[in-house]
Amino acid sequence: MYRYSYYTKWFDRGNGLKETFEQLFDLFRKILLQTNGDVNEAINWMTALNNKYHYTGQLGDFIEQLKEKGLIEEQDQIYLLTSKGNRTIRQSSFDEIFSNLQKRGFGLHPTPHEGKGFERLPETRPFSFGDGIDQIEPTRSISNAIRRGGINNLRLTEDDLEVYETEHLATCATVLAIDISHSMVLYGEDRITPAKNVALALSEYIMREYDKDSVHVIAFGDDATEVKVADLPFLAVGPYHTNTKAALQLARQILNKKKQENKQIFMITDGKPSCIWEGLKLYKNPYGLDQKIVNQTLREAVLCRKEKIEISTFMVARDPYLQGFIRDLSEANRGRAYFTSLKNLGEYIFVDFIKNRRKTIR
Repeated sequence: MYRYSYYTKWFDRGNGLKETFEQLFDLFRKILLQTNGDVNEAINWMTALNNKYHYTGQLGDFIEQLKEKGLIEEQDQIYLLTSKGNRTIRQSSFDEIFSNLQKRGFGLHPTPHEGKGFERLPETRPFSFGDGIDQIEPTRSISNAIRRGGINNLRLTEDDLEVYETEHLATCATVLAIDISHSMVLYGEDRITPAKNVALALSEYIMREYDKDSVHVIAFGDDATEVKVADLPFLAVGPYHTNTKAALQLARQILNKKKQENKQIFMITDGKPSCIWEGLKLYKNPYGLDQKIVNQTLREAVLCRKEKIEISTFMVARDPYLQGFIRDLSEANRGRAYFTSLKNLGEYIFVDFIKNRRKTIR
């Protein structure tokens, strides 16, 4: 009589609760961004999905864990996101978008000048007063000592030391402008949630890695308003037109107050500029490209160029005539335009973010 043994993939059940929480939190975060930071609505969505698909038996435990970890709090029978929860949401967005990208090159700010900095170069030079011990290149330094005194009389002196060259790193001020006009949820396609997710990830990355950099977020519809990074999960689309001119104008005002060497605007939009302010009156035209609106918007892009502010526009729509306008905007500013899908939005923004730190914007 033969006995058969069957082997399957082994799972460490001891980490089951931890894995379940992380998986549920990832779902919670994504739904929370779609509900504009409404914790109660997000939990209701998760409950409805669980009732339909039965994906977990620990939803009640998950909610209690959110409270125990200080990620949400209950006030008058209403759940609210805490500051810790807000920060965790931002960190999770960062992990999702950038976890597969190489750490080498993350946000380095080299300029054409050589000097003390962060990125080590293969070239070396003689040691001079003020150089750090960590910059010493040991092989060449010892070789110099051997050539000078011979192997039998090895004595390392300051004249033998060589140090690595490093690149001077420039700081950068970034404004991320997000379109919250009605078209960002038009025709059943949710474009605002990926935009918020990318904004959360980019702001977390800058704040985590580069305390001398700055990042500001602008939401623009009929007008443009600066919003705090902590308010990003609560950002919502409204019944607005698209005032691209106001977004560029406010971004320019913010950046003019900054002392960083590089200044840039990242603009995420899916539509044409369809309104401008004329005094206290909003002039709007949602039909086609209104030349009055277009001209004033392009003029603002030219002003940005003159003030050495580069604009990178991320277009999440495929209409040829809208792409034509974005090309005109980029040409006026001498900036860049990306016609990207929502799926690749984070990657495109990250790549451009790195490019702008490999040079000084002139």
